[in-house]
This record gives sequence, C-alpha cells and structure tokens, in this order.
Amino acid sequence: MVSKGAVLSEDSKQVKAEELEQAFNLFNEVSTQLAGAYQELQQQVEGLTAELAVANGELRRQYLEKEALSQRLGLLLAALPAGVVALSGEGLVEEVNPAARAMLGEPLVGEPWATVSARALRPTSTPHDWDLVSSSPDRPLRVNVVTSHIDPAGRQIVLLHDVTEAYEMQQELQRHQRLTAMGEMAARLAHQLRTPLATAMLYTSHLTKPALADADRMRFADKALARLRHLEQLIRDMLSFVKGEAGGREPVEISSLLAELRQVIEPQAAQRGLSFALDDRSGAAAVLGHRKDLTGVLINLLENAMQACGEGGRVAVRAERSGREVKILVEDNGRGIPEELHERLFEPFFTTRTEGTGLGLAIVRNVVEAHGGRVEMRSAPGRGSEFAVCLPAIE
Repeated sequence: MVSKGAVLSEDSKQVKAEELEQAFNLFNEVSTQLAGAYQELQQQVEGLTAELAVANGELRRQYLEKEALSQRLGLLLAALPAGVVALSGEGLVEEVNPAARAMLGEPLVGEPWATVSARALRPTSTPHDWDLVSSSPDRPLRVNVVTSHIDPAGRQIVLLHDVTEAYEMQQELQRHQRLTAMGEMAARLAHQLRTPLATAMLYTSHLTKPALADADRMRFADKALARLRHLEQLIRDMLSFVKGEAGGREPVEISSLLAELRQVIEPQAAQRGLSFALDDRSGAAAVLGHRKDLTGVLINLLENAMQACGEGGRVAVRAERSGREVKILVEDNGRGIPEELHERLFEPFFTTRTEGTGLGLAIVRNVVEAHGGRVEMRSAPGRGSEFAVCLPAIE
C-alpha cells in the first residue's frame, strides 16, 4: 500500500516537471522571437549602413563640388581687376581680394569699413567716384564704389572699380569738345571783335585832329575806352569758356558762399532800385569744387536777373538741400524769356542784349557741369525767370 505522502510527492514532481517544460517552451518561444528580432534588426542596420554609405558618398561629392567651386571663386576673385571687400553684419572687413588690398592698403581685415574708407578714399564731385589717397598727386587713381544690399545677416559686399582711364578719356573728350566749340566760334568771334574794334578805332582816329576841342576829345576817349573794355570782357569770357575745369578742389560751404555773395549783390541791387532777398535753407551742406568759379556762376546769373528787371523789381536767391544734392535758385520778376529762345540760351555767343558777349550762360553751364552738376531754367514772358544750379553735396 502506497502512502499518501508518497502520492503527494509524485504529484509535486509531476507539476514541477510540467512547469519546467512550460518554462522551457516559453524560453524557446522567446528565444525564437529574439532571434527573429535580431535578424530584423540586423537587416535594418545593414539597410541603414547602406543608406549612410550612400549619404556619405553624396555629402562627399557635394563637399568636393563646393570645394572646387570655392577654389574657382578664389581664383576668380584673385584674378578680378576690381576690388572686392566683404563686410560683416557689424561693418567690419571680413575678406578682401588682392585688387582691393592693392587699392586700399593695410590694415584691412578686422577693421571697420568706415575707418578704411575714410583713410583710403577721398571724395570727388561725381557721386560714387572717389580718388585713392595713396595714388600719385600727378595722376590720382579714381575708383567707383558700389555697395550691395544688406543680406538678412547684415552682411554686405563692396565693389571698387578702377575708372581712372575712363575718367581721363572723359576729360580729354570734354577738352576736345571745348576746342571744337572754339573752332566753330571763330567766325562768330571775328564778327564780335570786329564791331567794337572798328568803333574804338573810329573814335581814336578823331583824337588825332589838332583842332578838336578838349570836351570832344574827352568824349571820344571815353567812348573808345568803353569799346576797348567791351573787347577785354569778351576775351576774358572766351578764355573762361575754353579753360574748363581747374585743379585743386576743396569743400565749399553753401551758407558761407551765399553770405559773401550777399555782400556783393545787395549794394548793386539797391543802386538799381531793386529789392534783393536771400533764403538760405542749405544748413551745413557743402559741395566739392572751386569757390571762385562757383561765385562767378552765381554772380553771372544774378547780374542777368538784375538786367532783366526794371526799377522796383525783385531778385531772390534760395538755397536748399534736396536728397544728395544742393539746389541754388536765382529768381527774378523781370520780363522773362520767350519759349522759342530757351534752347539757345546756353549757346556760345548767343545773347538777347546789345551789350552782351553771349558767353555768360555758356560759362555757367560749363562750370556747373565740370562740378558734376546741372543747370535748370524756367521762364515765360512777363512772369520772370528762375535758374537752378544743382550740385552734388558732400555726404
């Protein structure tokens, strides 16, 4: 007879065996799942490795292309005759090419562009054109400076083009044009000189008569002297027209120029019974040029204005800053100029006055254009005239 304890022990062993078998089966199942997961993971790793290899190859290809492009750009910048200056968002020089280094000198990289430009560039009357301080005074090099738009990071590119030869060719062309104009004026000049010279010779011939009264002698002498003075003025104006631009420019403050002009014109206007007004709104604006030539331009325009007005007339000068230029307006309420004569006013030897030389306005236009400016005119019969001298202001 089997005891009860022995039966329980057998049952317990059987249960443990079943549990062990279930655990083993579960272990086998988990192992199979892990093996499948490992194989799947291995396949994914192999796929990712292949994709990474392709990506690395593409990145390397792009890197090599960009490196080659960078080398080509470097060679291009080195070969460019124009100067290239790269600026940071803070306005500091980050990079320059050899042409810019030759133009601007050292130090450059890390320096503020404002400091570099103030040291190396000298302003001219032409907008965006600068003279290089380091160049020879006998032949200053002129560069045109163009700045790109600011990118989102605040960076800019500054381009410097050497325009010295173009400027010299332009100056030579202007000189040839003046000489050509002088040749075309020769016939007109002969006529202009012949009349007062013949008149002066006629009056002078009377002075040789022994029986001529002293009063008549003085009268003929005064008339001959007046004709000779007219000849002298004609020759002086012609030389001014041919001379063109002189050297040695300097900053000219408009307010100071107008203050001097007022001292000259105001007494003359009062003597002729005219009112004179000056409205200076130019502030501290200044232009680069020749003070004497600019004064002559304004005096010429004001003398024309005063001659156009009768007694009781009004002459005014108004100056204002308009963007990058200064405008000086000379106005009168005189007889005005017919529209059909507007195009001929600036022609050499064209005049509407019997005592005029016909070179005044031609000289005005030559001087103003030599300063990089222009002359504008508005006039109508009975409504007076307005001449505007527009000159580039110093920034």
